[in-house]
Formats: sequence, structure tokens, C-alpha cells
Amino acid sequence: MDIITKGKLKTLAEATSDYCISMFMPTHRTGKETEQDPIRFRNLLRKIENSLLDKGIRRPDVVEIIKPAENFLQQAGVWQHMSDGLALFFSATSFETFRLPLKFDELVVISQSYHLKPLLPFFARDGHFYILALSQNQIKLMEATRHTVDEINIENSLPNLAEAMQYERFYKDVQFHTGTSANQGGGSAAMFHGHDPSDDDKKRLLRWFHKVDEALSTSLTGEQSPLVLAGVDYLFPLYKEANSYLYLVEEGISGNPEELSAIELHEKAWPIIKPIFSKIEEEAQEKYYEVKEKGLTSNAIDEVVPAALNGRVETLFVAVGEQIWGRYDSDNLTIQVHQEHQPEDEDLLNLAAIRTFLNGGTVYAVEPEKVPDGNPVAAILRY
Repeated sequence: MDIITKGKLKTLAEATSDYCISMFMPTHRTGKETEQDPIRFRNLLRKIENSLLDKGIRRPDVVEIIKPAENFLQQAGVWQHMSDGLALFFSATSFETFRLPLKFDELVVISQSYHLKPLLPFFARDGHFYILALSQNQIKLMEATRHTVDEINIENSLPNLAEAMQYERFYKDVQFHTGTSANQGGGSAAMFHGHDPSDDDKKRLLRWFHKVDEALSTSLTGEQSPLVLAGVDYLFPLYKEANSYLYLVEEGISGNPEELSAIELHEKAWPIIKPIFSKIEEEAQEKYYEVKEKGLTSNAIDEVVPAALNGRVETLFVAVGEQIWGRYDSDNLTIQVHQEHQPEDEDLLNLAAIRTFLNGGTVYAVEPEKVPDGNPVAAILRY
């Protein structure tokens, strides 16, 4: 499964073309609905094809633009390995696809830049988090939202804990048995039962955890989403010693994660994560009304967009599922807002949200009723 990183978002945000196509649709992991997903996908492609033809593009050129998406549709087994949502971004010169644990509404946007707002819940402080499950026989990294969880395959890049510790056996009641390795030339076996490992074992664990942290640093570059550990209790302080990821959560999921499915781990992780998200968002809401009297807020799109582009937006609340169509003229610093989508329009909410995020601000993509002051957008300004 693809990981949406800040770097990838930045690359997509900076891409421009005469026709940047953004396509979102809900998908299904199992059941009869998986048979309908390719049909829905094809229907959306026909919609894109007709829209491009209506814009006056020659049919041979339209065929070339949508060809990578047609090829994706025909890939063997692709629809048996879906998550909850599918996002595609393509133009005449590029093609990107992401299978993600978020239920997108069906949406197609054709503009001169990509529509990325539906991806924002995957970033920090907006309901997106990771679970790292550490055990003797496997390592699992899971990407999760409030309602979904997906496993990211990084195990092949790491030695498992059994190799790192040279254990021969693992008991479900957290009993570990280690035998002397062949290159040590003999000696007696050592066993401990659910208590702290020996100093030598701790050193081996730390070496392994540093490798885990190194791999995560590569996978999660630019991320700010919370990370929850799952494992037996004595592993937590050892891993925290090796950890360099700034958003590791203090509380973990205790026990042998091999005995829990991804869904069960998610059920145990959410009560840990929920208060973190709720508190941060509540504090941001409170701050909005506190600084409003000082003139450091705005809910007017013609003020918010330039502020976001100039890095002046500290925190942005933006309504999911809503669009404000228009154009921003960077030369004259003017905005045109249209009641309906017109040629060369873009979603100004999307523009404000993505630029706020890329300029280091915090974005809350929330239900419309959760945006302060009742508008589709509300911003806390830095100055």
C-alpha cells in the first residue's frame, strides 16, 4: 500500500498541467462489492473522458491521457487488494495512484492543478495515526484512521526479533528461551519468564530497534501523525531509547501483538489516540475565538487564500465535501469566486488547505458544522 507523505503531497501540489485529473472513489476490501468497484471505476473514467472531450481535446489525445488509468483497471488482482478508498492523480505526463484507509466520496476534479484536500485527514492532528507492533516473529506497521486500519509491508526490510535475539522459541505467555549460538562455542541456555531481559539481550534489542527506527525514518519522512507501540511491556522503554520519531505516543498496547488481528490492535489503539486528537482540536477551536478579538482570524476566502500562500496561516479549519470554485491571480493578487465550476477554475478551499499545510501550518479537514463561525473555511493567522 502506498504511503502519502508530506513530500509526496508537496510534489503533487506543485504539479501543473493544462489538465490535472484528480479522481476519488470508495472501494471495498472483501465481499460482493469488490465486483462492483471496477464498474464504478470505469464509469468515472467515462465521465473524465467526456469532460475532456467537452473541453475540446482531440479524442486521440484523450485516449493517451486516460490510458494509464485504463491499464490500472486491467491489472490482474488489483481489485482484490484494495483498501477503503482509491485516489488517482494523472495528466498527460504523469500518473499516481494510492489505495488508502479512508472512505472517499466519489469525486472527479479536472483543473490546472491537483485537488488534494481529501488526502489531508492522513496527516498530523486530523485523525490519522500509525501502530507499530513488535514481536519475536514479526513486525507490523499499520496505518489507521478513526474507522479503518491497513498494514504497510516493511517487514522484508528488517530482521525479525527472533533473529536479532537468537531465540529458539516463543511462548504465548511471554516466556522466552535462548540457546547458545554456534559461534559462541558452547555454554548453557538461559531462560526468563516475562521479566526484564539480561543486559546482553537488551543490547541486542536496542540494535534491532535502531534498525526499526531507521526503516521508519525512511517510511515516515515528513510525517507528524502519532505512532502507537504494541508489544510486551519491557519492550516499550527499550524502543523509546532507540526512537527518533517525534510523535511516538507515551502509552502503548500491552501484550503479545501476534495474538491480535489488525482490527483488534486498532480497537485497542483508538482509545489511546482519540483524546490526543480531541484535545488538540478543542484547543485550536478555543484559540480561534480567543485571537478573533485581536483581528488574527478570517473566514473570508478572498483573505484566507493569499494568507495561506504567503505562509501567514497558522491553523486552518476547512469543510470536507465542500468546494468553492474560482481563480486566484497571483500577479494582481485578486480572487474570482464562481457559483459553479467554470473552465480553469480550482477549488479555493483546496488551494488554501494545501498551501497552509506545506507552509508549516496545521489543517483540520472537518465536517462543515465543526468549522468555526459557520463558514466553509476559518483561519488563525500568524500576523
